[in-house]
Amino acid sequence: MPELPEIETVVGDLNKKILGLTIQDIWYDWKKQFKLPKDPREFKKIVVGRKIIGVRRRAKNILIDLSGGCLLLIHQKMTGHLLVGKWKIDKNKPVSLLKGPLREKVNDYIHLIFYLSGGKELALSDLRKFAKVMAGPRETMENLPDLAELGPEPLDRYFDISIFRNIIKEERRPIKQVLMDQNVIAGIGNIYSDEILWEAEIFPLKKADKLSAAQLGRIFRAMKTILKKAIRLRGTSTSDFRDPAGREGRYTFVRKVYRREGKPCSRCQTAIKRVKIGGRSGHYCPVCQKN
Repeated sequence: MPELPEIETVVGDLNKKILGLTIQDIWYDWKKQFKLPKDPREFKKIVVGRKIIGVRRRAKNILIDLSGGCLLLIHQKMTGHLLVGKWKIDKNKPVSLLKGPLREKVNDYIHLIFYLSGGKELALSDLRKFAKVMAGPRETMENLPDLAELGPEPLDRYFDISIFRNIIKEERRPIKQVLMDQNVIAGIGNIYSDEILWEAEIFPLKKADKLSAAQLGRIFRAMKTILKKAIRLRGTSTSDFRDPAGREGRYTFVRKVYRREGKPCSRCQTAIKRVKIGGRSGHYCPVCQKN
């Protein structure tokens, strides 16, 4: 699933490509992606005719502010992509009119297209059909549990080490689970929790409330460093992530532990191991990240 750096990459690109454009129409072939309102016709009434005045991120959600005080929320989930391009509908199936990365397999799974002014189109591609789309008055949307119950943003200026320590010391779960909990800290998932804990030399199954002040400080600094680096490298594409032009992220090539089971640790050359944590896989170095 795209995490904070991937969503930040998408948001930055969309602000360059679609800001100021007006939604003129939509095409869809999968009704269940619409979560609010659930009726696609009602959704269309809300968004069509509105200008895109800003694109921002909250946790793993893409928030598109529309004129008239409306908000469009898109969560890409496991395999979703937002792509800016141009398509024709052939037998109710979108076919890309562009060359390059946008002609990759992601085009086979487009289920929603926003037709914008200026001849541009914004498409949602989703292989597994888990993505969700919601729209409504901004105040109503921002008070939904999807946004209102999220934890603090790890890269916000106000989010300092004291706030981080106060949050973590109340948790008795393994630290990797805590870092991935969106209601505790927003935006970190499986990829970057692995990378952060390797950087901080912390065992992923270590109980959060047993971490020392020094260990918490290392995690906090690693969190800021890793997330900022991943944003600079435009995310990770070990699985499905693509940017709005269909290109892969470059953090893939500098990963230290995520999905590197059996490969040597770049710090000590010990083989990376994998462990199950709350139904998810965690990757770590058994020497650098001792229990």
